[in-house]
Amino acid sequence: MKITKAALSACAVAALLTGTVACTSESGGTAARPTKTAATACANGTYTWFNVDARDVLTGIAEKQKLGKGGGPLTNELTRLHTPATAVIFEKGPRLDTKATLRSLGAHTGDYEAAEGDVYDFADVRRPAPKLQSRTTSVDGAGTFVDFAYVHQVTADFQYSCDNGARAAGRAIGWTVDGSGVLECSTPIEKAEAGDPAQEAARLSCGRTSPAAGGKKG
Repeated sequence: MKITKAALSACAVAALLTGTVACTSESGGTAARPTKTAATACANGTYTWFNVDARDVLTGIAEKQKLGKGGGPLTNELTRLHTPATAVIFEKGPRLDTKATLRSLGAHTGDYEAAEGDVYDFADVRRPAPKLQSRTTSVDGAGTFVDFAYVHQVTADFQYSCDNGARAAGRAIGWTVDGSGVLECSTPIEKAEAGDPAQEAARLSCGRTSPAAGGKKG
């Protein structure tokens, strides 16, 4: 079988992205007085990363579609299951540069490009989630097919230490890849590992007992 592909509230969001600790009221009445932006940390401290979770996450899936001899295009639209985010949440201590924090996370997990250059998507907290665009996928052969999309998501906790004893702590999340794929429900997925997005898509769209989902053949 051949497969071809053509090509929180607004206040909470602002606090997360800028580090400010007060917002005006959104419910009318007297606006809250803005307070000073939290202090920033030293520029040459050391990051320590832990509780790192790097895995592929299913972001969208289509209903299964049965095609006869000769195959054809897959026309079912994808439904969103997960919206990936890029963010740094500061839990205690002085605030850090969010871009530098995300670059450090990217370097720690092996995505070395995230540590280089001034502009990189992984470290951009304003980066939009990938769109679930209409697919132009076609298959050459009969079967029951499922179209799906996924990202590689990375989350981790961190501590940041300065020479003067100042410390900061928080959690960062980012994503890479923005991938997609097609599976056939009666065909087992080779070398599938725990959390494999294709196998998860098979469980949801083909059924938990389908061969593609790791179930036994009927």
